[in-house]
Amino acid sequence: GATQERTLESIYKLEDHFLQNEKDAVESVFSVQGFSFSGMGQNSGMAFVKLKDWKDRGAKDGVGPITGRAMAALGQIKDAFIFAFPPPAMPELGTASGYTFFLKDNTGQGHDALVNARNQLLGMAGKSGKLANVRPNGLDDTPQLRLDIDVAKAGAHGLSLDAINSTLATAWGSSYVDDFIDRGRVKRVYMQADDGFRMNPEDFNLWTVKNSAGQMVPFSAFASQRWDYGSPRLERYNGVSALEIQGEAAPGVASGDAMQEVEKLASQLPPGFSIEWTAVSYQEREAGSQTPLLYTLSLLIVFLCLAALYESWSVPTAVLLVAPLGILGAVLANTMRGMERDVYFQVAMLTTVGLTSKNAILIVEFAKENLEKGAGVIEATMHAVRDRLRPIVMTSLAFGLGVLP
Repeated sequence: GATQERTLESIYKLEDHFLQNEKDAVESVFSVQGFSFSGMGQNSGMAFVKLKDWKDRGAKDGVGPITGRAMAALGQIKDAFIFAFPPPAMPELGTASGYTFFLKDNTGQGHDALVNARNQLLGMAGKSGKLANVRPNGLDDTPQLRLDIDVAKAGAHGLSLDAINSTLATAWGSSYVDDFIDRGRVKRVYMQADDGFRMNPEDFNLWTVKNSAGQMVPFSAFASQRWDYGSPRLERYNGVSALEIQGEAAPGVASGDAMQEVEKLASQLPPGFSIEWTAVSYQEREAGSQTPLLYTLSLLIVFLCLAALYESWSVPTAVLLVAPLGILGAVLANTMRGMERDVYFQVAMLTTVGLTSKNAILIVEFAKENLEKGAGVIEATMHAVRDRLRPIVMTSLAFGLGVLP
């Protein structure tokens, strides 16, 4: 319910933070008042922060540190709730990084019950060590003027609901009347009450409605008004009343583990409420269940190809036995650095398996040739390791340096 002036003051404070406190890393800030990803209204706004090129800022001025400092500084603004977050990893799928889901009211318990369930879920998420920055992505309830029409009194005065609604829509909103030609251009005519007669709640008493007998009946004769709280935008997801919630995984927690934690907390809500993933989170959930199957299928195809190449079952078995060592190394490196086990980690792990298998193929192939020449197993293996050490080191270094930014 905040006015445009109060919203602009908060936006100016946001701009000052990035342009003054983060001037070494921020190139410009583009802000919008009256519109946000959550909805439209005088109390809404958003800003897009453009960072300088990588070469002009150090590690302390990365997206993560800047976002953390912004959350700490902007949280001191008492007139606004401000959240800083990076854009989604995949453009056009969601509005922010992290996970996104809808809390659904499956049994139609009403808006108030849905809001209470959302607040309960946010409270539990705030106490979880696996989740961070869990927030609603929507407009909070705002003061609304509710007009209660006594249908019995309206009928006694010869009024229909269509006539009442039409008068309200025209006087306080607008109604299309006709078109006219102005200097060769077609323009529309709208009818609406003058602003002096629709500014205050008391102005309802100035308006009358024509009944079936042609008489004018004042609103005060059949309607009353009161202030109430309500949602400025009613959301639905897959045909069910819902509220959108966004969040991120805590540092060092995989996105899949964070999503499992959200599902665990959602199961503790009252009956009738559930969550449904959307945007990138939906795609991740769908793909996550297929990951073990795809890994197994990939190893099986590699095994069969090697078996056909060497006409042996033992050679591909020896090659693939090194794959667990590559996986172990990738997991240990990821764990020691406290990094997330996201989709990039999965791609890196698959690449590591490929590199280790390639190196093993180089060694096994030369060892097999030495065995065929009459050398012993140990002698053939050591000779193959010595001969292929330099190519293995060169190709591994070339790949590692090739993926550096």
